[in-house]
Amino acid sequence: MTVLASGSPHTRLPIVILISGRGSNMHAIAERAACGDLPVEIRAVVSDKAEAAGLATAASMNIPTRSLSAREFADRASYDQALAALVESFQPRLVVLAGFMRILSPGFIAAFSDRILNIHPSLLPLYRGLHTHRRALEAGDALHGCSVHFVTEELDGGPLVIQAQVKVRPGDSESTLSARVQRQEHRIYSQAIDWFARGRLQLREQRAWLDGRPLHTPVIQAPLDDDPGNALD
Repeated sequence: MTVLASGSPHTRLPIVILISGRGSNMHAIAERAACGDLPVEIRAVVSDKAEAAGLATAASMNIPTRSLSAREFADRASYDQALAALVESFQPRLVVLAGFMRILSPGFIAAFSDRILNIHPSLLPLYRGLHTHRRALEAGDALHGCSVHFVTEELDGGPLVIQAQVKVRPGDSESTLSARVQRQEHRIYSQAIDWFARGRLQLREQRAWLDGRPLHTPVIQAPLDDDPGNALD
């Protein structure tokens, strides 16, 4: 299907999803797209690891897959240049990072300026980087969660779009907390992508804009009872 413009009610936004592992967010996005709940066309799933389990998942859903290993390149800049060329070959209007575990270079980000989204498993600006669930537990936080943001050169520091909160329970481990946070990731990432695809969400003046207004703070999904069957408002 040819896409004429983001937000047109009769078209689907072409996207490319980047992964490094299982690709659970990719799978959730693909399922929603396949059933018509999300107005996107996944042109490809690309991984920096040929063995990434998410590639097999995508292939089973008839989504084109590609892998590109950094080991084949002399340095980060040359790898990111090749990665950008590969992604651009699918002509996406949005690049979706779904567990892609490489820090992207300024050159890659510039190639897709204003159209890269990422999901991060913390309530940013808390706990940028890795081991977010462990750090939340060690800090004794009452609330933890996840954030969708536009990607800029600042690691996990781009303009925030939407966050979901979960309550930290007594006795939580990294794995139990991670599982509940991940369910919320699947909710809010699809929501942010839907807004972008319908022309409601933009990155302008280094700030996220929703429905023509700047987001001074992210949209917040309040703590739930952690039932995975809860629908997004």
